[in-house]
Amino acid sequence: AAGLDPARPVAVSEKVVRRIMAEEGLRARAPRAARYSSYAGEEGRAAAPNLLLVDAGRDLHDFSAAAPGEVLVTDITEFRLPDDPRKVYLSPAVDLFDGDVAAFSVGTSPSKALVAEMLAGAVAAAGGGFTLHSDRGWHYRTPDWVRACGEAGVERSMSRKGHSPDNAACEGFFGRLKVEFFHGRDWRGVSAERFAAEFAEWIRWYREGRLKAFDEGGRKVYDTIAGRRRRLGLAA
Repeated sequence: AAGLDPARPVAVSEKVVRRIMAEEGLRARAPRAARYSSYAGEEGRAAAPNLLLVDAGRDLHDFSAAAPGEVLVTDITEFRLPDDPRKVYLSPAVDLFDGDVAAFSVGTSPSKALVAEMLAGAVAAAGGGFTLHSDRGWHYRTPDWVRACGEAGVERSMSRKGHSPDNAACEGFFGRLKVEFFHGRDWRGVSAERFAAEFAEWIRWYREGRLKAFDEGGRKVYDTIAGRRRRLGLAA
């Protein structure tokens, strides 16, 4: 291993990885259950159909997109730091084309301003005119949110009531994020502001440095999100 070049990844089978992990006493981290919920009832709040649901009877969804900036998913997740009494909230917009984070906002309150900042960033990145799927959190059913989406040409899509699998693509991103970025690290002495800065740096690595498996023409190709977009002529 000492003679390997980190810039040239080596492809090995899952069995080899499992054997090496067993020999080294390594164990994969597992995501923990989410705690934060933004649901605040239905009455008097604007809902939207679930545009990602293909077959309700079989609970089938289409979590894919043919091009960048076509379909995004969003939600809010919460982080607790040991030495800062404030909770930290993240609101991302995840692109279903390749899992890129088109935009995100971080704050210490799960407010309308938090999701408004995320939406503005997503519109700036994708140019508007996309589908944005969310759960039924109160943020996504307020008059301000509905108006902002309408002005940007964003088509709203929402999960069914009490059905978290409808937003599994965003929940999956949160799971990877918390395993790879948050859990297992020593956050003692870290403020909410420093946490936000470190998260922004992780997102840069998530796009530019983290290898991901993509299905291209029936074969599996490993590339970074940013690298693949450049290779396909989808980014400068």
